[in-house]
Amino acid sequence: MMQPSSVQAAPNDSTAVIEAGESGDRILSKRSMVNQEKPRLAGTVNWGTATVVGVFAGMLYGASKEAAASASKDAEVLLKLGSTPDKRKQYQLMRDAMENRFIKVTRGSIIGGVRLGMFTAAFYGLQNLLDEKRGVHDVYNIAAAGSATAATFGLIMPGSLRWRARNVMLGSVLGACLLLSSRLGPFEAD
Repeated sequence: MMQPSSVQAAPNDSTAVIEAGESGDRILSKRSMVNQEKPRLAGTVNWGTATVVGVFAGMLYGASKEAAASASKDAEVLLKLGSTPDKRKQYQLMRDAMENRFIKVTRGSIIGGVRLGMFTAAFYGLQNLLDEKRGVHDVYNIAAAGSATAATFGLIMPGSLRWRARNVMLGSVLGACLLLSSRLGPFEAD
């Protein structure tokens, strides 16, 4: 019988034990299933990366929307400046206008980032869940995820119950139609 000369743990694997003997190294136990990841299907999007991109795109959109909306308020500030002869009062008006604009742009950036980030996270999370459960990555998973996400976000929008029900129906139909049409372009091979 072979006597082990040394017993050690393999690097990056807490469950594998190597026994060194005359015939070479031999692994005594297999890797645990906890350390092994299931391979993802081809075409599956990384949920975390898509969410981060969605957050930053939403922040950019929200900030630009608020900046454009507050640009019209600058004309009002300029009119007040022209009618105020006191330099200290003019400085105070300009500082207040700049602070308000900064606060509005920052708030729009945060709100836009959270909204689009949540939508992106829900969409890609649901799409990956459907891909994993069905075992195939196809346009039906994308359409179902888009429809369900649009319906959910239509439900949580403000308004009466009738208005929300309309948003749910419109969101589910448009979500499915737009996502199906975007994935079934003329360049699609399947």
